[in-house]
Amino acid sequence: MDLEARVIGESGVAARVATILEPVIEDLGYRLVRVKVTGLNGCTVQIMAERPDGTMGVDDCEAVSRAVSPVLDLEDPIDRAYHLEISSPGIDRPLVRPSDFLRWAGHEAKIETVLPVAGRKRFRGILRGVEEGAVKLERLDAKPEEESLVALPLGELAGAHLVLTDALITEALRRGKAELAAAQDVADTEDNEPAAGARRGGGRGARRPAAKRKSEKE
Repeated sequence: MDLEARVIGESGVAARVATILEPVIEDLGYRLVRVKVTGLNGCTVQIMAERPDGTMGVDDCEAVSRAVSPVLDLEDPIDRAYHLEISSPGIDRPLVRPSDFLRWAGHEAKIETVLPVAGRKRFRGILRGVEEGAVKLERLDAKPEEESLVALPLGELAGAHLVLTDALITEALRRGKAELAAAQDVADTEDNEPAAGARRGGGRGARRPAAKRKSEKE
């Protein structure tokens, strides 16, 4: 099982956009999370991306925007004028890869399946990891006579995202501080290295908080 392959994707126009842009985004060192085409402001193409470690700052959003804009203009998958919006996944992020369910085990999530599992399609509970090709979820609304732990096949997932809770916010802040400290350690190490010819610039420091950036196709 490829833990980094997306198991929840798009359909229709959004799927065509994702097929075009995913290789471009990966070549930059980022991962595509989700593409969504909405009627906001006439038409808006929302692209959610992140670094492999889950971070995504303003500079990252701008880098992705600069890379994907000419590709969209060339391939022209949208048949009308649109706004392009690049953003981070956010705290209550979508879960689209097996690694997402592992990374956020212990936190609350909502999951929807394509076909009914145990007589239902919508589930809410605590993530308990991935096992034998299925997401393990401990249901919060299970009745005493029901099994609380359910296995939801990865291939049958229609959508999933984290639920915003105090515990999730605390964990997101903790991880953010840890990543910031690690980035600062790297920057300090590079500053102390002896010069030997041309050095790479210090672009590996702390990122500003993620934000959305919009542009419009003429």
